[in-house]
Amino acid sequence: MPLKNQAILLESIQVPKLEKAVRLSDLSSEYFRTINSRKAFKNTIKKGLVHINGSIGFTADFIYGGEEITVYESEIQPIKPSIELKIEVLYEDDYLAIVNKPAGIVVSGNKKWTLENALPGNLTLSSQSDAIAPEPIHRLDYPTSGVLLIGKTRSIIISLNKLFEERSIQKIYYAICIGEMKDQGLIEIDVDEKVSKTEFEVLERVNSPKYNFLNLVELKPHSGRRHQLRKHLSAIGNPILGDLLYGKEGLILKGKGLYLHALSLEFEHPITNDNIRVEAPLPKKYKKIFS
Repeated sequence: MPLKNQAILLESIQVPKLEKAVRLSDLSSEYFRTINSRKAFKNTIKKGLVHINGSIGFTADFIYGGEEITVYESEIQPIKPSIELKIEVLYEDDYLAIVNKPAGIVVSGNKKWTLENALPGNLTLSSQSDAIAPEPIHRLDYPTSGVLLIGKTRSIIISLNKLFEERSIQKIYYAICIGEMKDQGLIEIDVDEKVSKTEFEVLERVNSPKYNFLNLVELKPHSGRRHQLRKHLSAIGNPILGDLLYGKEGLILKGKGLYLHALSLEFEHPITNDNIRVEAPLPKKYKKIFS
């Protein structure tokens, strides 16, 4: 057991009967009220804050069903740094928020200059009993702008993560892609050896002396792999304008950033059951090409 005054009991559950044994690290986070993702559960195990029948659990321990799993929280919480950065708030209630992430900042991480560290200065702390510091639910790449979903309580973070896992949150992106391009299509190319799908439709196109065509493209990802949209568009020969990683040699626009924008999110609110649809306006640089 943890030493007195060094940890706080969060919850204790009894694992239901399982069809087959699983490792502790693979136990579904759905069993817990205070664990919002599998990654968070693994980190808690590694800190020695998950116990099996009263003894410290390890990620490789097998769970058969019937065990008592106890989850603790370190009494001394690390103080997160804060930064002053004005973030446009597109939607906010007592449980969640949606903000417009600017390009050129990471969402979270070990560095001080992250969007997550700017959230407390832009959002109102939840009045709910399980309120926590605002936490991003998903990620957008450093050069990508647009809608970002934020959780403000432990329970809503669990619920929103579940919606993402079930593909119940509809995301639409806009990108400017180079070259001659089909009007619409479905890209089905594995990313990191995992099945990945992206639906696209060209909304506008203009002639370009350098790129032949510039296309304003609507993108609907049907999976959520890292750099999926960028890799898919590059794979079909129409990389995103300004993509330093996946662009065509000799045709990479530098100094203007990546032309990829998370336009909208739509989902059913886990608490109110309202349909939430929020859109982030296109940055000005897009309008200079497509007025």
